[in-house]
Amino acid sequence: MSASGGTKAIVAALAANIAIAVAKFVAFLFSGSSSMLAESVHSVADSGNQGLLLLGGKKAQREATPQHPFGYGRERYIYAFLVSIVLFSVGGMFAIYEGYEKIKHPHEIEAWYWPVGVLVFAIIAEAFSFRTAIKESNELRGKLSWTQFVRRAKAPELPVVLLEDLGALVGLILALGGVGLALLTGNGVWDGIGTLCIGVLLIIIAIVLAAETKSLLLGEAAGTEDIEKIKAALVDGDAVTRIIHMRTLHLGPEELLVAAKIAVQHEDTAAEVAEAINAAEDRIRQAVPIARVIYLEPDIYNASSASAGADPSKAPGDAGH
Repeated sequence: MSASGGTKAIVAALAANIAIAVAKFVAFLFSGSSSMLAESVHSVADSGNQGLLLLGGKKAQREATPQHPFGYGRERYIYAFLVSIVLFSVGGMFAIYEGYEKIKHPHEIEAWYWPVGVLVFAIIAEAFSFRTAIKESNELRGKLSWTQFVRRAKAPELPVVLLEDLGALVGLILALGGVGLALLTGNGVWDGIGTLCIGVLLIIIAIVLAAETKSLLLGEAAGTEDIEKIKAALVDGDAVTRIIHMRTLHLGPEELLVAAKIAVQHEDTAAEVAEAINAAEDRIRQAVPIARVIYLEPDIYNASSASAGADPSKAPGDAGH
C-alpha cells in the first residue's frame, strides 16, 4: 500500500483499538456496564476493520493476470465496503440490542472507577489515533473541506479511518455520559440510553461509508483537476487538434484508465498518427502519473457532424464526430 493509502493512520488506529478493546472488556467485567460492553465490541469491530484495510492494501498490490488484465487495485474498495458492513452489523446493531436490553432490565453500575478510568484512557488513545489520521489526510486534502475530502478521495483508507476514529471519540463521550448519569441518578437506564446512542451513531457512520465506497466500486472518473490536466496534455495544436470525446475511470486509487477519441490532421500518414499518439500518451503520463492505462483512437473531426450531434463531453459513444 502506498503512502497515500494512509498506512500509518491504519496502524495507529489498530494499535489503539486493540489496547482499548482489552481495557473496555476488563472494565465491563468489573462494572457490568452495557455501555462498556457495547464499546468493547465496537473496538473489536474497529480492530478487525483496520485489519481488513491492511489486507485489502496487500491484495491490491498483486500483478495483473490474464483473467484480471487491469490488476487488483479495486480490492481496496471491496475491503473498505466490508468495513462498513462490519461496522453496521457487529458494532451498530449489537449496541442497539444491548442498549434495549439494558433499558428493559436496568441494574446499577458496580466499581464505577473501572468504566470511568477506562473511558478516559480510551478517549486519550483515540484522540492520538484521530490526530494521526488528520495529519496524514491534511497532506492529501489540499484546499478541500473535510466533507469534500471524504466524498472525493479515491483512496478509501483515510476516509474510513477518519470516520471510524471520529465515531469512536463521539461514542466514548456518549458512553461516559451514559455511565456518568447512571452513577449520578442511580438509574441504570441511562447506561442503556448511552448504549443506544452509540449504536445509532455507528449505523449512521456505516451507511455513509457504504455509500461512498459503493460509488468507488461502481467506478468513478478522475477528479476535475486531473481531467483538466489530461485535456491540456492531449491537445498539442499540431498533430492532435482537439478531443472529440474522452472518458476516465479509476481502476484503483492510484491507477487511472484514460480512453479518448482525438482529432488528427487528415493529411497525416499512419506513421505520423502513431507518433502523435505515442507523444500524447507521454504527455498525459507526465501530467498525471497515475494515468497508467491509456487508449487513444485517432479520427478526423467533422464540424458539421459535431454541431448536429450530442455533446460528446456529456454523452458516451461516438456522437459528435
